[in-house]
Amino acid sequence: MTSTAPITGSIPLAPPGAGSSASSAAGAGAADNSGRNRLVIALMLAATFVVFLNETSLVVAIPRIMEDLNIEPSTAQWLSTSFMLTMAVVIPITGFLIQRFTTRSIFIAAMTLFTTGTLLGAVAPDFTFLILGRVIQASGTAIMLPLLMTTVMTLVPPATRGKTMGNVSIVMSMAPAVGPTVAGLVLAVFDWRWVFIVMIPISVTALILGITKVRNVTDPRKVSIDVLSVILSAIAFAGLIYGLSSLGESASGEVLVAPAIPIVAGAISLALFIIRQLKLQKTDSALLDLRTFAAPGFAISIGLMMVMMAALFGTIILLPMFTQDVLGLEPIQSGLLVLPGSLMMGILGPIVGRLYDKVGPRPLMIPGAIVVSASLWSFTMLSETSSPFMVVAIHVPMSIGLAFMFTPLFTSALGSLKPHLYSHGSATIGTVQQLAGAAGTALFIALLTVQSVALAAEGAPDTEALAGGVRLAFMAGGIISLFAIVATFFVKRNASEVDTDTDADANVAPVGH
Repeated sequence: MTSTAPITGSIPLAPPGAGSSASSAAGAGAADNSGRNRLVIALMLAATFVVFLNETSLVVAIPRIMEDLNIEPSTAQWLSTSFMLTMAVVIPITGFLIQRFTTRSIFIAAMTLFTTGTLLGAVAPDFTFLILGRVIQASGTAIMLPLLMTTVMTLVPPATRGKTMGNVSIVMSMAPAVGPTVAGLVLAVFDWRWVFIVMIPISVTALILGITKVRNVTDPRKVSIDVLSVILSAIAFAGLIYGLSSLGESASGEVLVAPAIPIVAGAISLALFIIRQLKLQKTDSALLDLRTFAAPGFAISIGLMMVMMAALFGTIILLPMFTQDVLGLEPIQSGLLVLPGSLMMGILGPIVGRLYDKVGPRPLMIPGAIVVSASLWSFTMLSETSSPFMVVAIHVPMSIGLAFMFTPLFTSALGSLKPHLYSHGSATIGTVQQLAGAAGTALFIALLTVQSVALAAEGAPDTEALAGGVRLAFMAGGIISLFAIVATFFVKRNASEVDTDTDADANVAPVGH
């Protein structure tokens, strides 16, 4: 059921079936609330960018942390793994949280968790407290993205969503890509704790602004949570992500648990989770409503999103290895090489969003997918004699192609859903991002390791063997990208997005129940 009155500041939501007077009052207040809505979305965008920056920023600091805390590489890897596992466990629950609690309370809770985790990481006396800080950080991060996307879909009318979703794509794609560069710049001057310290004033400011400026923009309702679904989702997504993340390590023989064990456990739990949700969604009590996949636009967009996210995260992990271990560059130099592409992705996000509002998804996604594919194939030409500028020359076009893909994908996926499924769709997208990132990283690293070990066994020098592994990994990405090109032809513009209703300028949309 959908309420008939838009969200309007101090004017209460009209109940279903309210008379025309309530609608008129809401309409009169709508324009006054456009500024409030823009402020809420802007605050969420900034906060989400900051929290997502931390997902990848600590990777370049791991060698310093290992030395300072006297830990082994297998132990230090949990700084990244624990973050991803926590995200995987918390994100599926956000659909329930967004329906049950107000926008303001969820925002404050998320930023409080992130700030607390950041503080703990900055002062952690040992590795145990550092891991605890990362887990608390990740809990706040996991909540922010679904909250942001659901708020955008609630407040922004279909005809102008592309522009705003372009800003969301900056968070989804640019923040993880820029994270290592920012951390590299910090580490060039300070020790690893400053990766946390520099985030504290930013996160505290975002928390204070959230407390004072963010207003409730949704209509919470009492919904129950199925404990069995929570347990199954935790085992399913944590098992899959941990198993996929450890595939690369297993290829080189360094692994605590055989990847097959968590992957199989995760797959079985996922099957049981899906069965459980299909049963619960008949009474609108599913933890993650899978009726989102009944919308063809959502299903196709999610599939494409997985391919693009896998390519993005695989590239994020491979390029620093290539530039540092093959070309012999310093970490800060390696980070600066990918900075132009990452910035280009951010700059193009809002521009692509405006274009989406005018022309729809296909004219943007088809050339975008072709450019991404061509870039992945171009990476297969890298060798130990390649110039660092060749990396930049390939990475920048790839970033441009991804920018032309992500905004249309996010907008098309959520725009194909009914309002009451926005929170579930947002949670699904967040979960898919983590799974695709882990899968892309696992595929690229596993292929790199297998090929480099094989070449080294044949007598190839270490740098030449590693370069050969990089080429094979990117070749696999190139092959997969060819299927993405075909899939882009099946993405259609949602009928609601061509509606140029005069209320669009108010940046207000009805609340879905």
